[in-house]
Amino acid sequence: MSDRLKGKVALVTAAGQGIGRAIAETFIAEGASVIATDLADDKLKGLNAKAHKKLDVLSQDNINALANEIGKDFGALDILMNCAGYVHQGTIFDCTDKDWDFSFDLNVKSMHRMLKAFLPAMLDKKKGSIVNISSAVSSIRGVPARYAYGTTKAAVIGLTKAIAADFIKQGIRCNAICPGTIESPSLEERIDALSKQTGKSSDAVREGFVERQPMGRLGTAKEVALLALFLASDESSYITGQTHLVDGGMAL
Repeated sequence: MSDRLKGKVALVTAAGQGIGRAIAETFIAEGASVIATDLADDKLKGLNAKAHKKLDVLSQDNINALANEIGKDFGALDILMNCAGYVHQGTIFDCTDKDWDFSFDLNVKSMHRMLKAFLPAMLDKKKGSIVNISSAVSSIRGVPARYAYGTTKAAVIGLTKAIAADFIKQGIRCNAICPGTIESPSLEERIDALSKQTGKSSDAVREGFVERQPMGRLGTAKEVALLALFLASDESSYITGQTHLVDGGMAL
């Protein structure tokens, strides 16, 4: 590794597993002082971060308390990496009001809460990179049985562009990463749930996910993490307000 984030303070949400974990590991390897957070903080074990913090991104009070603590210990963030999210499966007829509200609360409002808490110090510093995990399944592409998920991930793209436009002259960059289907514990849970729901074998369900990827394979969390590294680093200093696909051609 080449210390591409040396001297930078980065906070990563949902760092316990999957994409968030891979991003935290990559940032650490590139020299960042990483504050790794997760609701299930036991999942942060083994991660060589500067700090492990339990964080409920559904609670503004919890987030504000963490922001105050980090401000005292680390100062303003250089990088805010919003990874927390949830995939609701089904059409509009499978989506209750509770499902709809929870999807927006975790996938969109969590980012809103994090920004409200951590952006002010970044603005005072007049520099910072915010990276939000959206999805190829969003305003970019619709796929069957992702009604709530695709809608929320489209909202993440809108949120990203709004933050970028509002604070472009104050040193803040904000970009979105839009993964395709990525090997992760979350995907394994969805495969298991679909297998039980449809009566198909897990292998058959998995093959369905692979088939919608033009490259003929699933992506890896590391491949997403390397894009996050670029967007977090000064190498992307002329890029803001953009969606960046890492999707194996899914959006083609």
